[in-house]
Amino acid sequence: MEFLRLTELALSGQRVLIRADLNVPLDHGQITDDTRIKASLPAIQHAISGGAAVLLMSHLGRPTEGSFDPALSLAPVAHRLSELLNGPVYLHQGELDTARAYPGQVVMLENVRFRVGEKKDAEALAKTYAGLCDIFVMDAFGTAHRAEASTHGVGLYAPISCAGPLLANELDALERALQSPAKPLVAIVGGSKVSSKLSVLTELAKRVDQLIVGGGIANTFILAAGGKIGRSLAEPDQIEIAKDIIAMMAARGADVPIPVDVIVGKEFSVDTPATTKSIQDIQSDDMIFDIGPHTAAHLSEIVARAGTVVWNGPVGVFEFDQFANGTATLAQAIGNSSAFSIAGGGDTLAAIAKFGVTDQISYISTGGGAFLEFLEGKTLPAVTMLHSRAKKLQTC
Repeated sequence: MEFLRLTELALSGQRVLIRADLNVPLDHGQITDDTRIKASLPAIQHAISGGAAVLLMSHLGRPTEGSFDPALSLAPVAHRLSELLNGPVYLHQGELDTARAYPGQVVMLENVRFRVGEKKDAEALAKTYAGLCDIFVMDAFGTAHRAEASTHGVGLYAPISCAGPLLANELDALERALQSPAKPLVAIVGGSKVSSKLSVLTELAKRVDQLIVGGGIANTFILAAGGKIGRSLAEPDQIEIAKDIIAMMAARGADVPIPVDVIVGKEFSVDTPATTKSIQDIQSDDMIFDIGPHTAAHLSEIVARAGTVVWNGPVGVFEFDQFANGTATLAQAIGNSSAFSIAGGGDTLAAIAKFGVTDQISYISTGGGAFLEFLEGKTLPAVTMLHSRAKKLQTC
C-alpha cells in the first residue's frame, strides 16, 4: 500500500505532531514495561534531529471521556521518555490550542482519551489537533484499526499526513508476509476458540499453503476430523465451520495438519501431571493441553520448508512448563528457519520471550488487535487515511 513516510520529508522548522502508542502497563504509577515507549523512539528522534518542533500524543488506559483521571495521566510516560531521550519532555495539560513546542523541543499532550469526542472521531477535535501541526505522523499501529480523532480524523485535516517508522515497518512486514510472500506460506493460529478467530482462519484459508492450528482451536479441528478430545476445551457448534475450512484448504491443494498425538492432564492446573497420548487413546476424562512430540516434530518440518511464516497464538498452555514443549518446539523451528517470519499477539510475544527467540523472528508486531484485523483482511482506518492522503498529494 502506498503512503507517505516521515523519513521522506524535510522537517526543519516544521511543527510535527506524532500519534504514538505509549499505552504502557502501570502499577501504582510505575511503568512495568516500557517496550512501547522504546518502540516509539525512532520517530521522535528522527523529528528532533531534523530540526522539528515535536508534539506527542497517545492514549493510556480507558478513562471516561471528559474527566481527568490522575491514575491515567501520561506524566510517568513523559518522565520515562525524557530519560530515554536524555532531554526534557514537557507534559501539556492545558487547552489544546495553547500547546506549543519549539524546534528541538518535545512536548507531550495529556491522555487523548480525556478529551470528549476522541473515540467518536469528532470532526471538531480532529481539526483542533490538525491545527497544531504542519505534519501529522501516525506511528501507532496498535490503534490503526480504530477511527478516532487522534488516529484518523486529524490525518484528514493536517496539511501533510504520513506514517512514522514503526507503522511503516509494520505495514512493510505485513505486506511482505501476506501480499507478496515467499512460498510456501505457513500460518500458525492458536487460541482458545474458533469463534474468536473465525474470520482470521477463513481469510488465511484462502491464501496460505498450510494452516497450523493450536490450543482449543485445534481441539475443534480434531473433532471435525473424527478424533476424540475427552473433556478438552472445544466448540462443538463450530465443527461444521472447521470442516469447511479443511475442505477450502484441500480444494487449493493445501491442508490443515491435525495432531496425531497430544499432551493431556486431568485438571487445568500448574501441578497436574502431563501424559503423552495418541489421539486414538484419549480417555473421556482427559484434557488436551499441548501437542505431542510426533505432532511437534511434523509441524517443525513444515516450518523448516516454509518461505514465509505468520504466527498468532501458542499451540498449548505454554505457561505451565509440562505443557510448553509444543510451543517451544515451534518457536525454535521458526527461529531456526530461513523463512521470513512475522509474529503478533500478546500470548505469542510472551511465548517468544519465554523461549528466547526474539532476535530470530524477522518481525515482531506490536499491533495486537490491529495485527489480527489485518490478518482478517479488514481495512484499517488510519492506514486507509494515509493511503488516500498520499494519492491526493500525487494529484496536486
